[in-house]
Amino acid sequence: MDSTRADPSTPVTIAYIAETAGVSVPTVSKVINGRSGVAAETRARVEALVNEFGYRRPAPPNRGDLMELVFEQLEHLWGTEIIRGVQRVARKHHVGVVLTEFGPQGSAIRYWIDDAIERRPACVVTVAQLTQEQRDQLRARGIPFVVFDPMNELPDDVPFVGATNWSGGRAATRHLAGLGHRRIAMVGGPDQVLYCRARLDGYRSALDAERLPADPALLVRAELSLEGGLAAGRELLARPDRPTAVFAANDLQALGVYQAARERGLRIPDDLSVVGFDDLPVAALMDPPLTTVHQPLIEMAVAATELALALGRGEQPPQLGVELATTLKVRGSTGPLSDPVQRS
Repeated sequence: MDSTRADPSTPVTIAYIAETAGVSVPTVSKVINGRSGVAAETRARVEALVNEFGYRRPAPPNRGDLMELVFEQLEHLWGTEIIRGVQRVARKHHVGVVLTEFGPQGSAIRYWIDDAIERRPACVVTVAQLTQEQRDQLRARGIPFVVFDPMNELPDDVPFVGATNWSGGRAATRHLAGLGHRRIAMVGGPDQVLYCRARLDGYRSALDAERLPADPALLVRAELSLEGGLAAGRELLARPDRPTAVFAANDLQALGVYQAARERGLRIPDDLSVVGFDDLPVAALMDPPLTTVHQPLIEMAVAATELALALGRGEQPPQLGVELATTLKVRGSTGPLSDPVQRS
């Protein structure tokens, strides 16, 4: 191996080292970046040339200029509100945003992790729910992350931003009870989703506070979608002792309940009061406009991004878990119980 350089004044390149060592450019790249898949003898030969020529890796891009926003599936206006909040903070800090959607296939997350490690962003805001192994991978590379609106219980050392889902569920149900409704149904979300359980617990707490029975027949679980709300609404409204009010776990379910009510010729709110959760922009455009629990999605995304960037700067925030308050937005979809017989 002749390592004499024809022109010592020119900078050393990976291609030159590869040619001199008699190996490929990807092999040299693996050695320089400390990756596996290179024979020990080859690695030693390449490392010797790197040291001899004084090769230095080009400085990587400033990781402070890039952050990552990760979704499992980017659907509906809910995700759009989150993106708006993240971009608001990113613009303020002059940070670029990489938007990643890894889809429903669980194996795809591994490719996202690999790409993120290669990019080395300043931080990650993840709407997707990461496993312990995936969190450990990010930590091992020094990439801080914040979980947005956790779906599962998290260890105490995992930063997150959420909302007061229990309080929101309680406020929605007490509002309906205050209007005189006694048969108040709930379209709940998947039981394994943490914030769905919190909204359901708030519903049950309000029933207890109003001394109303928690009738199991008035609880139907469904997917957090228009189709889920439609199926649940059809089931509830087909009963001879149908509810006079329905609290849905999100606005899309509430939209499905609207459709189910109209199929049966029921008027909202004269025959059926409906409350949703999230306060997506579509809620104010529904007919009638939807009474719903306002979840401050944009503000939550702002808080999550600020927290993630602070962690990326090496700062220690006063708390790793943040919950923003929900508020009830009363619109035209709720009204007093029209049938006095059902008040008893």
